[in-house]
Amino acid sequence: MKSVADGTVALQCTLETFIPPRPDVDLLLALPRPKVMRRLWAQIAALGVGQIILTNAERVERNYFDAHVLAPERYLPLLTDGLQQARDTRRPVVSIHRRFKVLIEDDLDALFGPGLRLVADPAAKRSAGETVRANAGGRILLAIGPEGGWNGFETALLESHGFQPIGMGPRTLRTDTACVALLALVNEALGPRPGTRGQGGTRD
Repeated sequence: MKSVADGTVALQCTLETFIPPRPDVDLLLALPRPKVMRRLWAQIAALGVGQIILTNAERVERNYFDAHVLAPERYLPLLTDGLQQARDTRRPVVSIHRRFKVLIEDDLDALFGPGLRLVADPAAKRSAGETVRANAGGRILLAIGPEGGWNGFETALLESHGFQPIGMGPRTLRTDTACVALLALVNEALGPRPGTRGQGGTRD
């Protein structure tokens, strides 16, 4: 606010030139229930991901892919809400894949090039933070399965394409809890990037 006088208020706007860098983390997510996905859009954007790759899995109900929450006119405003919370301007790229095997074998290398591939697994012996810190540098792709987890075939296929199992304890978590917790752990392990700005001890 510039001034208040004679019943009028004068405002002055100062635009920032800072452009946040693209987040180093991408998310491969087995499509959860529509109401869960609706809650997740803003949280994922606020935590910071470069792209969101939604995929099928044996434990994903096929009708989830027909949900309105996957329509751009529904999820783009939710992503924007998350970006506003985090003071970011880079909206994640979203792609939807109904065929898991085709995605992993044929499409994934074009979507995600060189980098660290991680798959969430409650039985994994290495933690997310430990694995990220041991492989510093480059992009990270984090795969999170459906409620009930990936099946044996899906886990083997992911691992055969370079995904390393990571965990955060033996408990099986709901998709929304696992997404928020693992993205936070991975970003914390990455540490601040050059050119980023922080607020209140958090990493933007």
